[in-house]
Amino acid sequence: MANINSNIPEKTIERLSEYRRTLLSCLKQGITHIFSHVLAGMHGITAVQVRRDLMLIGFSSDTKKGYDVKVLIEFINSILDSENVMNVAIIGMGHLGQAITKYFNSKGLKLRIVSAFDVDPEKVGRTIDEIPCYHMDRFEEIVASMEISIAVISSPTRVAHTLVVPIINAGIKGVLNFTSAQLNFPQGIVSENFDITTILEKIAYFVKEGDEGSDKS
Repeated sequence: MANINSNIPEKTIERLSEYRRTLLSCLKQGITHIFSHVLAGMHGITAVQVRRDLMLIGFSSDTKKGYDVKVLIEFINSILDSENVMNVAIIGMGHLGQAITKYFNSKGLKLRIVSAFDVDPEKVGRTIDEIPCYHMDRFEEIVASMEISIAVISSPTRVAHTLVVPIINAGIKGVLNFTSAQLNFPQGIVSENFDITTILEKIAYFVKEGDEGSDKS
């Protein structure tokens, strides 16, 4: 990730998001308190790491009972969430774009996908999963009118590079790129490249290495 101005490390931010999802699940199950070692075990890390992350954001609790789940969720909310809902646009409304839209807009987060963009005549002008789909020619106009600050790129990889300039010109502040193209943005735009193929190949490599190691033993 690039261009982050924060006193909290990037990996800690990622773990806080993961902790919150786990804590919300615990709360639904009626669990009111949780110890650091239990939360750590659910994430495959150490209790020391959990405590360090929470110390970094200034959270403390009575360790005799464990962390109050509801209080900790609210504290993480105060760190991760903005005061107002942030509007998001999807660029590329194919199968991946539609899956992302369904996922995020069903989670009740302070992130709301409000528009989609494509160049396919079969998608442009339609409302897909309650999200209006516009032609990319109107990107700057719609971003301004709907106060969109984040763009998610789920377009074909071959056109991803052509989206950089429109995104910059529109004043987008954050980009999540799901294509395999490594996109670079100037200072002031937070960007994350998430290449599913690379991640799967990394997992496959370690699975292969584990299988080969088992064969040798």
